[in-house]
Amino acid sequence: MPAEPSSSIPAALTQLAHADPLRPVDAPGLLAYLATVHDPRRASGRRHPLVAILAMAAAAVLAGARSMTAIAEWAADTPQPVRAALGARRDAPDRWVVPAEATIRRALGRVDPTVLAAVIGAWLSDRDHPAQRRRAVAVDGKTLRGAKRDGRQVHLLAVMDHATRAVLAQRQVNGAPGEVPGLAPLLAHLDLAGAVVTADALQTHREAAEFLVTGKQAHYLFTGCCGNGSRGAASAGRAPSGWR
Repeated sequence: MPAEPSSSIPAALTQLAHADPLRPVDAPGLLAYLATVHDPRRASGRRHPLVAILAMAAAAVLAGARSMTAIAEWAADTPQPVRAALGARRDAPDRWVVPAEATIRRALGRVDPTVLAAVIGAWLSDRDHPAQRRRAVAVDGKTLRGAKRDGRQVHLLAVMDHATRAVLAQRQVNGAPGEVPGLAPLLAHLDLAGAVVTADALQTHREAAEFLVTGKQAHYLFTGCCGNGSRGAASAGRAPSGWR
């Protein structure tokens, strides 16, 4: 449940309260993890990327903010380079804007707290144990606007490296439903031993988990909304300890 108005931070962010402040080198990894959180807002009403709102809130708590008001004040005081590094919306060549307190409060109140807590926990574990840091890749599907093949819109399923943002593989599938059977062929020729594979909750089923853990010797973190549009909690799994 989100925290009460201005007295405290949302419960999903409390695990950051005693962690070390965010360093510039940490920002890309934080953004990569937070990008897996489903945005529950209507597309037409989004002025600020959800990942930027979450990153601003997380960075503020890491810097000592302990209320929603303090989070908003921290964001408002950040210099332009920090705003850019945290994914803020750009409205001029050298100007990035941050969300107001009301926007931050609404967004944090609508995000699934269980999913957010799981994602932040995974990021903290990765950051705080650099010797055990694992490669992370993201699987995501997207319909290409204006692109059609055989009279149907083109829907691609791709896998991207979290750190470099390089697309490692992609294939056309039959819309969103085709993403489920398309997972194994997409990843078949990639070496993912010891890597963390992130995907939305559409892939939350036993076959995908068994394929990743047993077939690819990988770990997984499935987050976001379920295939029917309802909220879903995070699902995570790890390969046997010998597969590092």
